[in-house]
Amino acid sequence: MLPTTASHVTRTRRLGHLWICCTCLLILFLVGSRSAHYSPWPSSSSGNAQEPLGNASSQTLDVDLIVASQAKDNTTWLLDEFADWRKLIYVTDDPKAALTVPRNKGREGMVYLTHIIDNYDELAKIIIFSHANRYQWHNDDSLYEGQRVLSRLRLAHIQDQGYANLRCVWTLGCPSEIRPHVEAEAPSPASDPASRNARAGSFYKNAFEELLPGVTVPDVVGAACCAQFAVTAERIRQRPKSDYERYRTWLLQTELNDDLAGRIIEYLWHIIFGQDAVF
Repeated sequence: MLPTTASHVTRTRRLGHLWICCTCLLILFLVGSRSAHYSPWPSSSSGNAQEPLGNASSQTLDVDLIVASQAKDNTTWLLDEFADWRKLIYVTDDPKAALTVPRNKGREGMVYLTHIIDNYDELAKIIIFSHANRYQWHNDDSLYEGQRVLSRLRLAHIQDQGYANLRCVWTLGCPSEIRPHVEAEAPSPASDPASRNARAGSFYKNAFEELLPGVTVPDVVGAACCAQFAVTAERIRQRPKSDYERYRTWLLQTELNDDLAGRIIEYLWHIIFGQDAVF
């Protein structure tokens, strides 16, 4: 056996330390890369990603992604995603934006109705209506990640069914979010539109009768919350354009505030597109 010298021990220790450092750096690099991709929080960068519309008459528009955003929202995550979809990003609080709305009221409902009205005769075969931020609690995903929700969407199912909510989990909205007849009789503050404790259900029955004249107001309304869904042009056109114009006029003229009016429309979409009141 060769004798162990001090210099040999020193070299061995240095090599050991070097190996440990390299291993740690590799682990940190791999973990950092994974965290950057799957972070449950949005990027601190801001800006709105807007693809040019191009000449609609020269394109075959199969899928349009309609995004309801505000100027502060970060929509840049959409730039490199879903290359086969046309992305139309409406900015509700910027009247000079390429795509905007008549008035910033009714939350995403104003965007969705404006797109349908302005493009009624030239809608894509499938239209996906979505909010702007990549990470938000109402995305039906373990990381609340919008890209993963959209990537799992089965377009063939939408084409077959005509309509689908992007949220499947029952909380919030199911099995019974609003009881129109009961809540119409609710006392203040639930029925006081000026109160912070006002509930959309208190005003749902009257709104339903105005928006869907001749249709019986259901006893119970239930659907997964949050107004993100996909629908076909064929299903949209089962109603005349004048219906959607009436819905938007109601949003513009109602004395209900942004939150209450938007929530009423939120729990009307599935009925507008032909689904049962409890869906």
